[in-house]
Amino acid sequence: MVVDNKGTISYIRVLKEDLAIFRVTPNDGPIPDFKAGQFVTLGLHIPTEGKIVRRAYSIASQPEQKKSFELVIRWVRKPVPGRLTTELFSKKEGDEIIWVKPTGIFTINEKLHNGAPDNRRMVLIGGGTGLAPFISYSLHMKAIGSRREIVVLHGASYVDELSYRELLTELEQESIDSGRDKWNFRYRASISRPQEWFNRSWGGQKGRVETFLRPKAGTDRSPLEELVGEKITTENTSFYVCGWQGTVDGSLDYLVPKGFVTERNKRKDGSYEVKFESYG
Repeated sequence: MVVDNKGTISYIRVLKEDLAIFRVTPNDGPIPDFKAGQFVTLGLHIPTEGKIVRRAYSIASQPEQKKSFELVIRWVRKPVPGRLTTELFSKKEGDEIIWVKPTGIFTINEKLHNGAPDNRRMVLIGGGTGLAPFISYSLHMKAIGSRREIVVLHGASYVDELSYRELLTELEQESIDSGRDKWNFRYRASISRPQEWFNRSWGGQKGRVETFLRPKAGTDRSPLEELVGEKITTENTSFYVCGWQGTVDGSLDYLVPKGFVTERNKRKDGSYEVKFESYG
């Protein structure tokens, strides 16, 4: 049975007309325990329908932060306006909202199939708002003092959709300053529409985010392999992919022929290297 809890929209940062960061603070008590990568369900009363509509959103804040949930949400406008997001984007700080306790299985693997610690490099591939769970992953891993290597790859159409660019850049700088033996973190982004005027200042990776996985012309190394300084294999790297189905499919089109196996098609011994979650 769904148990609704009351909360307040305590913070809104509008990144662009149809993209914003929201914080939802419970009206009664702290945030309940959850795992990085899980989602929370929000609910709003839709006046035109006379009922509450609920939708699930990945949590961007880390489990250690108990004041509020942070979420990065896109206002769905095409092909049909989203029922909940249209109402949500008309709200103001201080307005009430309903939330349901976090759940979900898109969480960090701490152990391998044989029970040994999973110390493989984590490559986190997020398309658009699919970055959200990886913000939670990264902040959680830093909070617990993990030395596991983390690489965040984010893809967007426009530079103003790189929602956590400043935070992720700071996390990488902290890794450089403290030493990768203490905090091993890298962040790179890709813009899929570099030819458009609004993106004229972009000098980074161009194309969809999965282009980080494909060898550059005339070489046998991908941008990801150049970044980490070695060949990516099933033994040294695990992948987590989140975003539109196109992002998932584009990543798997490269990884599966290379021998990488998904959690949904794990080997007989239970081993796999890729977890994914799509939202369309």
